[in-house]
Amino acid sequence: MLLPLLPVLIIVAIILRFTGERHVFYVQPRRGKGGKMFGLIKFATMVADSENIGTKDITVKNDPRVLPFGRILRKTKINELTQILNVLKGDMSIVGWRPLLEAGLNLYPEEIRQELFKIRPGLTGIGSIVFRDEERILHLTEKDNRDCYRDDIMPYKGELETWYARSQSIWLDIKLIFATAIAVLLPSSDFYIKIFPDLPRLPESSEIARIRKLQPSNSTT
Repeated sequence: MLLPLLPVLIIVAIILRFTGERHVFYVQPRRGKGGKMFGLIKFATMVADSENIGTKDITVKNDPRVLPFGRILRKTKINELTQILNVLKGDMSIVGWRPLLEAGLNLYPEEIRQELFKIRPGLTGIGSIVFRDEERILHLTEKDNRDCYRDDIMPYKGELETWYARSQSIWLDIKLIFATAIAVLLPSSDFYIKIFPDLPRLPESSEIARIRKLQPSNSTT
């Protein structure tokens, strides 16, 4: 994967070096297999010290901390490609549960954290696919962003990630890689329901379900 992507990564690195705050990479501490800490490598898409500004560890739609070129990288998910280096180091797999900042990880109950720590986190996974519209949800929620993240997003995301941990197989990983490509091309589609019919169901009473019933045009308001 790294070899054919290398020209893209080099071009992005050059653009970042000469735009924004001139930072190319951003390394965040995350927990992986066995709860071991590692440095998650990402392209720099936000202003420096962003984790201590505004909504801190939560990113919302049109977040003012995101740099102009960073918006393109985040929308296309190119900013995540540097994590192939984490895969080569053995910190991550191509498919797995998405590693979170400590504050987000601690919102999972202890039993879920221990279930996830049995396997490596991944570049992509079911949580990333189902919650590719997470920023939109936080933008449109009638709740406080942090309350919505804690009470609605994280409980369901925890169910999804443990579903993967308990169902893990090579065939499932292949389907998730395919589903990731569709999610990038068709971000508003709910195609994953057909591909993964045994996924944990989202409660109809959830704030997430309410927002997803809104017309797409409302997402820009």
